[in-house]
Formats: sequence, structure tokens, C-alpha cells
Amino acid sequence: MECAAKGSIIIISSSKCIGPATRRCGHCGAVAYCSVSHQIAHWSFHKEECERLEQHMRHVDALHDFPFTFSMESTIQICEKKMTRCSFLMKRDLHQVGMWNYECKCGASHSSNYSRIDNCWSLPSESCPCCEPLVPLSKRLNNWEDYYEWRCLPLYSPVSLLLHWPLTLYHVFQLTRSMPISEVHDKVHIHYLGPERELLQLSVFAELQTLFPGLEVNIELIGPAIPQFRDGEKIDLCSYCNCFGEGCSCKFESENASQVVLNGKPLGVTLKLHKGFYHDLYGDIVKDSFPHFIFAANAGVAVYSSWLPTIVFF
Repeated sequence: MECAAKGSIIIISSSKCIGPATRRCGHCGAVAYCSVSHQIAHWSFHKEECERLEQHMRHVDALHDFPFTFSMESTIQICEKKMTRCSFLMKRDLHQVGMWNYECKCGASHSSNYSRIDNCWSLPSESCPCCEPLVPLSKRLNNWEDYYEWRCLPLYSPVSLLLHWPLTLYHVFQLTRSMPISEVHDKVHIHYLGPERELLQLSVFAELQTLFPGLEVNIELIGPAIPQFRDGEKIDLCSYCNCFGEGCSCKFESENASQVVLNGKPLGVTLKLHKGFYHDLYGDIVKDSFPHFIFAANAGVAVYSSWLPTIVFF
């Protein structure tokens, strides 16, 4: 956990963080600070949301309520320092491998290589969604158990740790739209704000092509963390992430992947990267598409002062 004062104008002008954030707010318990001085300096910001965060923390147990066989290992045991993210991945031969490379601090040395796009689950075919589903999506997925059952995945498969990016977008769409996906015409447009680690795991968004069947999914990723050399880059995801099985059909599908066309219109998932702040780029981006919804997950909205103009813009 980072110091909640990180990014604050007051803190930037006075002193940098002196170490890990181990001093939690005694009221809400949701945020932590590296020092007493940073906690005091940040109170003028935090007091506005402290009560709201306290209400959220009353339901914190729900964050550990998953159907997976590894749920305790990946949540409570890590929080209690009985296990680390590294040891969790090592146990499954996924430590510093492919897309999993960025799931622990050991991959930090590679995190600057935003030009590399990994597209392998590093798992056997029966443990990952590397091909088309056996049956098309015919009902709303309400939870992880529904998704795993539909995708014929065992509950010991750790793919949910990466798939939470696209599955959250699917869930948000269901919550914000009054109509079912089957009644949406042609395209789904999403504005995705503040991406960071996602930029190293973009291939997992290919799963959206099966969650939004028959539709073209366009995602505009906007944020200052996008490297300058990737500003304006367009990525077409036409195949699923591969398993490590040599004879699996996903290898053939990946090698021969091309954008599917239905009634003369392309299907699949298209990502476009934009470096900068949303309030500065919005006017140009909506010239091409108006979003069905705007999404900003774990983007430090309450921490970074650079979000203020965007919030005012909304």
C-alpha cells in the first residue's frame, strides 16, 4: 500500500515519503501513511472521505469472499504475511513468467518495457480461456462462479487474477445500462482512465470479444503513464491469449488471426492509447466515439491532485 499522501501538492512541496506506508488511519483504517507528519498534512484532504471509507471498510470481508480454491492464499494469507505474491506464483510455476511477470515486485525491472505485449497464459488449456467458449454467452454473468462455469474452468485456475480487468468492464456495463448486451447495436465504446499495470497485460482484454458477442468493442485508454512513444497506438485483439500446450488449437487460431467481419462490420476488441489527462483529451477523443461509460479503477482519484480538473470537468 502506498502512502495516501503521495501525490498531494502539500506533500510534494514539503517532503518525500520516508518509507513504507505502515501507519493506518485510526478512524477508517482504509488508508495508510509513511509518517505522522504526512498523516497530519494530508488530513485536510482525507477528512472529506474518511467517513465514507469507514462505511466501505465495514464490508471488507466481501473482498475475500470468492469461490476459488486459492482464495485464502491470494487474499487473507497475503494480508497477514503468511504468504507473499511471489510465493503464491512460485507455487504455481508462474513467477516471473509471461503476463504474470508483472503480478509481483520482482517484475518491476521489466515494467518499463511497455512495447512488449505478452499473450500467453503459461497454463494448460484446461486452466485458461485460450479458445472460443464451448457455448455462446446466453445469460448474464453475475459472479466469478458463473464465469468459470461458462468457460469450463476449474476453480483452482488463477486466471481471475488477470481477468479482473475485462470482467470488471463487463460488470460495469451491466450495472450502468438499462438494456441487455443482446440489444446493443454494433459497438461498445469505453473510456478507460488512468491505466498503469494494465499496459503490461493488454492481451487479457481480448476476452471481451466473447463477453460482448457480435459486437465491436472499442476501448480508449487515457492517462499520463502511457509512454510518449505509444501515444496514439492502436491495438487490435483478434485472438485469445494462448495456453502453453503445443497441440492446442489456440496456436493455430492465433497464427491465422484476423479481424472477424459480420455483415461488413469488423468485430473484436480494439484498444487505442492516449498519453495525457482526460480533461485535456476528451474533446478530440469524442470526435470519433462517445462512450457508453467512463471507467477509472485504482487510478488514485482520491490521492492525486491531477484528477481535480477531470472531476470538475465531469
